[in-house]
Amino acid sequence: MVAACGGGNAPSEQLAADQTLSFPMVNEFADLDPGHMSAAQDVDAFRNVYSGLYKFDDVKADDFIFSWNRAARMQGDYASVFAPVAGYDDVANGKAHDMTGLKKIDDYSFSATLTDVAAYWYTEVALWTAWVVDQKVIKAAGKEDDQNWASDPATAVGTGMFKMTARTPKTSTDFAPVANWWGGSTGAITKVHIEIIADQKAQLTKYESGGYSLIGYDNQNLTPEDVIRYNSDPQLKKQLNLQPAARTTWIGFNMCEGTGKPSKNCTFASPFGGEAGKLGREAFSLAVDRDQLVDIACSKGTACIKATGGVITKGLKGYLGDNTDPWAVFDKAKAQQLYKQWDPDGSKVKNLVYTHNTSAFNKAVCENLASQWKANLNVTMQCTAQDTASFFHARTKCTFPIFRHSWGADYDHPQDWFDFLFVTDAGSGGACYSNPQIDQMEKSANSKPLTQSLDTYKAMNKILVDNTVTGNLVYGIQQYLSHDYVKGVGGNPLYDNYWVDVKILQH
Repeated sequence: MVAACGGGNAPSEQLAADQTLSFPMVNEFADLDPGHMSAAQDVDAFRNVYSGLYKFDDVKADDFIFSWNRAARMQGDYASVFAPVAGYDDVANGKAHDMTGLKKIDDYSFSATLTDVAAYWYTEVALWTAWVVDQKVIKAAGKEDDQNWASDPATAVGTGMFKMTARTPKTSTDFAPVANWWGGSTGAITKVHIEIIADQKAQLTKYESGGYSLIGYDNQNLTPEDVIRYNSDPQLKKQLNLQPAARTTWIGFNMCEGTGKPSKNCTFASPFGGEAGKLGREAFSLAVDRDQLVDIACSKGTACIKATGGVITKGLKGYLGDNTDPWAVFDKAKAQQLYKQWDPDGSKVKNLVYTHNTSAFNKAVCENLASQWKANLNVTMQCTAQDTASFFHARTKCTFPIFRHSWGADYDHPQDWFDFLFVTDAGSGGACYSNPQIDQMEKSANSKPLTQSLDTYKAMNKILVDNTVTGNLVYGIQQYLSHDYVKGVGGNPLYDNYWVDVKILQH
């Protein structure tokens, strides 16, 4: 039939008997509860297990009202998704149990009354914080604001295509398609097996022996040297898929000036904080040769490109343009001059520690920064790695003086960057940055269509650049490594392909 239809000698698409999709992760999931989720690796996996307002039309209004109020109470990094809803502040501050702005109309309709115009909000409530959860299951499993239900396969009930079937913390998690799923077909895959393997060399060895279907899902990557090896070998390169990623990685500077200043999460005075720390931030940024960093840590440019146009990733709305960040250039002499003005006796950076979450890429970046800062500023810095959950939770509390920060866009709108990162007390900020001017500009820009507010967002990005709030390093490229018999692997700049898109051919 293929030949008769003009297909010629098309390869067989006969499926393998075993449709198990398997892949590794370096770190355990940080959060399994949608209401508290933040890490990209968690979102990429569990978008297959849960769904939200724009994905499901057969869940009752009560379930959404319960889910959204619960997320507001739990105050995860993304709780501010509901900040525009009337009554959110009282719930966030523990003064009320539910938001007054959510009202049931009938079993399948509800309304949300906002305190301010939020032109972006219809997009934002498609995020995981607004995914619907089953209130009966959660209440039966314990207190309604606990997260334990989400870690137990017996109670982790979602509305997505797959369900969690088994879990051994820090070892593995299994999923299976939902029988008679409301949305129709769940595709070819009959099992998904994810293993936690910290050693990325061991991951690749197991992949090459056929033990894994792929590497790269859930925001994972290869070691820099392995990317080079696969990308430079004509045969191996066929297994490697490089996709632009809407992610920026930067030097995170702690902006705290003292307890509660300028953010409620501040507990100590950071040497990089406030106006007094600006010269230090400038010196540390200018002392980094991004070309060297990209060559060493980014597999000769195959895993990322240098960030020269502000914190919003190149290609997204709000990008300032190539070479518009004066602090993203390498200027050793100026860096030394500024450093001596800021810290003439070296006391401010004594015992300096740069903290990052565990991965070969983050380790390579930190080691290169340490090498460059030693060579260019004569500053000795120690690299410390933490598991993703510990790192994210501590970073949110502005624990680290200097650290790895990055942001993968959730959708292509500058509001996504400012509301979660750079307004006062932003949920994912990690730096405790606060600027009343940006807060006011953000409030104005958020109330208008993007066609009328893009210039304001760019001006806000320029303020971040002018004040060296972020030492911007690189814009990301996501690597997917998969065998030629595994089809459908990949993603877009924001997310991996759904598991339902993948199939394994006979081999």
